[in-house]
Amino acid sequence: MKNIQLVLIKGLLQFSALLPLSWARGLGRLMAKLYWPFGARSRKVTEINLALAFPDMPQTEQRKLAKASIAATAELFTEMGHIWLKPWSHVQSLILETHGTDPVLAALAGGRGVILLAPHMGNWEVVGLHAATLGSVVSLYQPPKIEGLGPIIEQARQASGATLVPTDSRGLAKLLRSVKNGGLSGILPDQVPADLSSGENSLFIGVPCFTGTLASNMIRRTGALAVFVYAKRVPGGFEVRYELAEDDIYDKDTAVSLAAMNRGVEQCIRSCVEQYQWEYKRFRVRPRIGKGVYDKM
Repeated sequence: MKNIQLVLIKGLLQFSALLPLSWARGLGRLMAKLYWPFGARSRKVTEINLALAFPDMPQTEQRKLAKASIAATAELFTEMGHIWLKPWSHVQSLILETHGTDPVLAALAGGRGVILLAPHMGNWEVVGLHAATLGSVVSLYQPPKIEGLGPIIEQARQASGATLVPTDSRGLAKLLRSVKNGGLSGILPDQVPADLSSGENSLFIGVPCFTGTLASNMIRRTGALAVFVYAKRVPGGFEVRYELAEDDIYDKDTAVSLAAMNRGVEQCIRSCVEQYQWEYKRFRVRPRIGKGVYDKM
C-alpha cells in the first residue's frame, strides 16, 4: 500500500513541478473542492477547530473559512513539486518579499543564537530554506512514514545550506550546541508532543491545549533571540515574515513563557487565518480533562 502511495505522491509532485506555480495551486484548489463533499477527517477536524477558535463567528462564515483552509492545505501539497524537486535558485525566485530579518542578522552578527518559531501555516518548507541564507541552521528531522519520500525531503531541506539532525538525544544536543554557538534553529511551536513530560496545557486562542516546552526550555538555556517566522502564500510566490516574540517568552516561569509563545502563534495567524493548518488536532489536552474535543469524530 505504501508503495502505491509513494508512486502516486511522486507522480503528483513531478506533474505539479511541470506546471506554473499558479496552475499548481489551482490544481490544489480543485482537489479541495472535490474532497469537501465527502466530509472526511480533515474537514471534520477543521470544523471542530474553527468552532473552538471562533465561537462568535456565524456558522456560514466558519464554513467559508473551513473551505478556504482545506484549499490552502491542498495548495501547500501541490506547490511542493516546486519546493522539493526544483533547485534552490528557483525556490528563491518565488520569495517575492521578506520582512523583519534585521533583528535576526544583528543577533547573529553579535554571536547570539536565534530560535525560529515556525507555526503550521503558509509554506513552512520555504521558511527553512530562506532561514539558511541568514546563518548556520540546524533543524530537527523525523523521516516520513513513507520511506521513499525521505531522500527527496532531506535533499530539498538542505538545498540552501541547512543541517538536519535526528529527533533523538544526540540530535537535540547538536541543536542546543549550535544555538549556544550563535547559530539558528527552527522549531514548530504548535506541534503537540506525544510525551506527557514534553509539554504543559496552556491557552491557545482562549482554549486550553497541550503545548510543547522544547522551545521555551531552549530559549531559557541558550539566551537565544526568539523570532516567529512564516511564509505567507501570495500571488506568484511567497512573502517571508520574521516577527520578534514578546518579552514574556523569556520568562523563567514555563507557564508564562508558553502563554507568550501561544500568543505569538495567534499573532501570526491573524495575518492569514485561512493559511493556518486547521486540519491539525491542535486542541488536544494532556492529561485529558473529561471528554476530548475530537472524540465525537
